[in-house]
Amino acid sequence: MDMLVGISACVYGEKVRFDGGHKQNRFVVDELAKYVKLKPVCPEIGIGMTIPRPVIRLLQISETDERLVDSKDQTIDYTEKMKKFAQQQINQFGDLRGYVVCAKSPTCGMERVKLYIPNGNTVPGGSVGTYTKELMEKMPWLPIEEDGRLQDPVLRENFVFRIFALDDFYRSVRDNLSYDAFVKFHSRYKLVLMAHSPKAYKEMGPLVANIKEWDLEAFYYEYRQRFMDAIKERASRKNKTNVLMHLQGYFKRSLTKDQKKELADIILSYKEGNQPILVPLTMIKHYLREYPDPYLQLQTFIDPYPEDLKLRYGL
Repeated sequence: MDMLVGISACVYGEKVRFDGGHKQNRFVVDELAKYVKLKPVCPEIGIGMTIPRPVIRLLQISETDERLVDSKDQTIDYTEKMKKFAQQQINQFGDLRGYVVCAKSPTCGMERVKLYIPNGNTVPGGSVGTYTKELMEKMPWLPIEEDGRLQDPVLRENFVFRIFALDDFYRSVRDNLSYDAFVKFHSRYKLVLMAHSPKAYKEMGPLVANIKEWDLEAFYYEYRQRFMDAIKERASRKNKTNVLMHLQGYFKRSLTKDQKKELADIILSYKEGNQPILVPLTMIKHYLREYPDPYLQLQTFIDPYPEDLKLRYGL
């Protein structure tokens, strides 16, 4: 089964922007696409607009009503067409693992999209594109990220990790729905949760422990949302240092005094920002090969995605 990831068609490289251009993202198209199946969608083309086409914008009618309109003639309103198209796409997606959207677009932007008021001024903070807002409301667990934000190594790593984690969840749990499948999945992600959200780590342990008090399908939806919300939080250097020290503790009876000091020094160097996380993790993986531990070998934190994506180089 392919890992299906939606993508704004212009970010994919199709010349579908209002001016006939594109905004291809090389990382997504050249690197991520080795592991996922990209599904390009242009909402504007989807509702019948042309290339080139008039510029459209978001217009705030009231605090609860935003419209997608022609920038020169505000009586030309595309809002309902766009919402209907978004719902049609959502119904077709099904197994979507993530979505890369075009920044600043009045249809696809994820945040800070220019939001106008009738006199031509803009609202501070902006809004969310009409199409993406529907995605976020109907699929709140879905990893969504903007093309521009993927230039940030921390945001890029977090987004890609969430794609792989959601895929793992579907393969491990949804396709084999059972209490045991949830317990095994959660066990593999304990260190991940510790790194991303200590609060969720503490709350989700008792949740899983009491799983048999739940209807299995209801638990599936509850767990999916809470898990995806937790890993959306960025794993801080402090939290990851705690995880590394936790990993270190598993080798205390196996390593020599000098080896323990070397590993502790490398973890401290990472904590102080002098080393990327790859350095202590490489040493931990070396010791894990020498002194296998069944629990650690199953921990997703150690190898969360293909190494050649090079996502941890800048972390």
